[in-house]
Amino acid sequence: MKNLWAPWRMTYITGADKQVASGDCIFCADKNHEGPDKTRLILYAGRLSIAMMNRYPYTNGHLLAAPRRHVPELSDLSEEEMSDLLGLVRSSIDIMRQNMSPDGFNVGLNLGRVAGAGVKDHLHFHVVPRWNGDTNFMTVFADVRVIPEHLEASFDRLVKYFSELPK
Repeated sequence: MKNLWAPWRMTYITGADKQVASGDCIFCADKNHEGPDKTRLILYAGRLSIAMMNRYPYTNGHLLAAPRRHVPELSDLSEEEMSDLLGLVRSSIDIMRQNMSPDGFNVGLNLGRVAGAGVKDHLHFHVVPRWNGDTNFMTVFADVRVIPEHLEASFDRLVKYFSELPK
């Protein structure tokens, strides 16, 4: 028998990940934060938008892009926030395309708990790089995802390129 190690999953299983800064939103835990933060997996913190690695990814490189302001709906964003956020999504795709060579992307947002939103009150986009053959029997038969790169390795691979984005 072979083991599939995923030690970062224990915080998810025990619920320890829900205790971000006394229950604050993962995107709002430090509203004045600037620059990358490997502990919180923040790749980029601009004036209006933030990008961070997804702690429970579908594939390696899966990241989240959100407005800095705590808003639940697209209609709550100003035009400037909307433009900045979609610009960050576009930049995220460009950075991953150049440095991870995916064959495609899934990009989307879940509005409301019933739609699958894990953080239902803070709008955020999922940017998920995809490769031919990145789905396998493990997900179908064992409800397990095999992610070939550790979160911190993905962070290290991408953070230097996000630091080049304008604030």
